[in-house]
Amino acid sequence: MNQQPYSLNEKERAIVVSAIREVCDFRRWELIAAHVRSTHVHIVVFAACKPEKVLNDFKTYATRALRREGLISEDQKVWSRHGSTRYKWSDDDVASAVEYVVFQQGEMMEVFQRC
Repeated sequence: MNQQPYSLNEKERAIVVSAIREVCDFRRWELIAAHVRSTHVHIVVFAACKPEKVLNDFKTYATRALRREGLISEDQKVWSRHGSTRYKWSDDDVASAVEYVVFQQGEMMEVFQRC
């Protein structure tokens, strides 16, 4: 690592949720839940592509939004190189993932949950 780990503040977390929603709208992915924490993000989404593409697009849109707002510099690294991606095959698996993402992260930070 050549930079200190990045921590998202309240304003930055709101921008990241907005960017996640934007990419979902643009790509026509169905956002089910998102919880942006200070050091990581959890997302449940239906997308007709590989999860690695979804993860990459989320990072790209969020980084672009943070730069557009002048909150990070052009060379600031915000995200880790990889991330965890998991397929959920059943409605119960998706419901469990939403429960975990929204309610089992400790203090609620910036949350999106589809009704």
